[in-house]
Amino acid sequence: MTPPPFTTIVLGGTGQVGSSAVDELLAIPESKEVVMVTRKAIPPRERVRNVVLDTNAADFAERIKTLAAELNAQGHVSAVSCVGIGIGTALWSEDDLKKVEVGVVSAFARGCHDGGISQFALLSAVGSTATSPFKYVRVMGMKEDAVRAVGFTRLAIFRPGIITGNAHTPGWSALLGAFLPGGFGNIDQQILGRAIAKEIALRQRATGEVIYENADMRKLAAE
Repeated sequence: MTPPPFTTIVLGGTGQVGSSAVDELLAIPESKEVVMVTRKAIPPRERVRNVVLDTNAADFAERIKTLAAELNAQGHVSAVSCVGIGIGTALWSEDDLKKVEVGVVSAFARGCHDGGISQFALLSAVGSTATSPFKYVRVMGMKEDAVRAVGFTRLAIFRPGIITGNAHTPGWSALLGAFLPGGFGNIDQQILGRAIAKEIALRQRATGEVIYENADMRKLAAE
């Protein structure tokens, strides 16, 4: 299926998963532009616009709203958050983790929504729930709830298990993932990135919330 032309605004696009998602978006001919919101300038790249913003600024959501409205006036725009702390998660306090994963991501989501964007893809993690006894899983659940409350017409939540092909995934972890069942097992980083890109490209007119786990991502990436 050939999707209509679209633009994507991406937060967290310089990370491991985010970079894969950006690569896969750019591989789709109908992807007119990827607008990457970053804290520092990145090297120029064809069909990529870099917008440098302080994600901790009090007006971050308002600046995203202005950007989203500008893009939305030029055609269909979707948004992606691939923000993730990665290997440093265990060293962060829960409050610091929440400032990034919940605070920054929800501000980005609010700005996108208020600027007229209706489709949002969110990177989370398998088993995420705000009631979990485990810090990381609990914060991911809080992040999901915060973005869910924004009220997007289409919200796609990606809950990968152990991400392979990722510099932050220890070799022993990937080996363990080969023996874990279903959503807790391995998912290749490029497959995850491709699934995010396919959701954005092929589900532009979809509504409601959808949760993708490993098997769902592999199926979507193959479409």
